[in-house]
Amino acid sequence: MTLDKNQVKAVIAKRVAQELHDGDLVNLGIGLPTMVANFIPEGVDVTFQSENGLVGLGPAPEEGKEEKDLTNAGGQPVTLLPGGAYFDSATSFGIIRGGHVDATVLGALQVDEKGNLANWKIPGKMVPGMGGAMDLTVGAKKVIISMVHTQKGAPKILKDCNLPLTAKNQVNLIVTEMAVIEVTDKGLVLKELGPDTTVEDVKAATEAELIIPEKIGNFGL
Repeated sequence: MTLDKNQVKAVIAKRVAQELHDGDLVNLGIGLPTMVANFIPEGVDVTFQSENGLVGLGPAPEEGKEEKDLTNAGGQPVTLLPGGAYFDSATSFGIIRGGHVDATVLGALQVDEKGNLANWKIPGKMVPGMGGAMDLTVGAKKVIISMVHTQKGAPKILKDCNLPLTAKNQVNLIVTEMAVIEVTDKGLVLKELGPDTTVEDVKAATEAELIIPEKIGNFGL
């Protein structure tokens, strides 16, 4: 079975959502990570935070009911749930840097076997800046990377990142459409395989060395 682009993103987001726990305060990066909110298991109460100064984010607003002054860090219109609040950036980053965020879910350009992350700049291309990812990777208790496994066929999980780093040795878990990979002191451990994926498929699409345990789980659509 070949997954289309939307199915790939949904598979990743759904699997990441299983890493979040009742009562967690969670920051979702822009792009694919925002989809994680759509897959929170029933009965699990997660509070979402946006580094531009929001906590208690709700679902995307209905078309035509957007509030132009209420957006997430990516500029997308959002809603607030009862009890939600908005505040200045100093307070928001006090929450992040103070270690109050249980998990952050971020996209990546590259991750390597040391848990280094590159997700903000490709040399020669204009970018607005590193943004809050630098603070989130250091301040959050758990750093989860959600991304497609390769970029135009080229591996994104490398022995060493060669793009400018966002953070060193901070990634805890990598979730792609092909695999769930845990970053450990001994290296990258292949924990689960994605839909219709084999160990050989993952190894062929990954530059970094993988530790292959005897038992490997599976996840799907």
